[in-house]
Amino acid sequence: MSKTRSTVAVWFELPVRDFARAITFYETMMGVTLIREDMGPYGQLAVFPYEEPSVPGCLLYRPGFEPVEGGPILYLNADSGLEAMLARGLAAGGTEVVGITTLPPGMGRYAQLRDSEGTVIGLHSAT
Repeated sequence: MSKTRSTVAVWFELPVRDFARAITFYETMMGVTLIREDMGPYGQLAVFPYEEPSVPGCLLYRPGFEPVEGGPILYLNADSGLEAMLARGLAAGGTEVVGITTLPPGMGRYAQLRDSEGTVIGLHSAT
C-alpha cells in the first residue's frame, strides 16, 4: 500500500563545492549535527536532522553538481530563534542578502543569506 503525502516537496539537496566547509557552516548556523553518508558514485551527503512529518534534505557534494546563482531559494526553519540563527550564519561566513523582514500578520518573519558555498538560502520563523 502506498503512503499519501500532504506536501508538495518531499526531499531537497543543496549542492556544495567544499563538503567540510559547508557542513561546518550549517552545523554552526543551525546548532545541529548533520548525518554524513557516502553514496558512492552518487556523492557524499550530509543529512539535516528531521522528524516526521517534514521535508528532509541534505547537503550534496558530487563533482559536476554545483551551486548556481539565481536558483531556487530554500527556507530553513528558524523557529528556535531567527535573530540568533542569522547571527550564527553571518559569523560562520555567510553574507546577508535580506535582513529580518516581518511578513503580513500570521505569516511570521524571514531573512536571506548567502551560505559558504554561494547559495542564497532563507531562514523563516513562524513568530
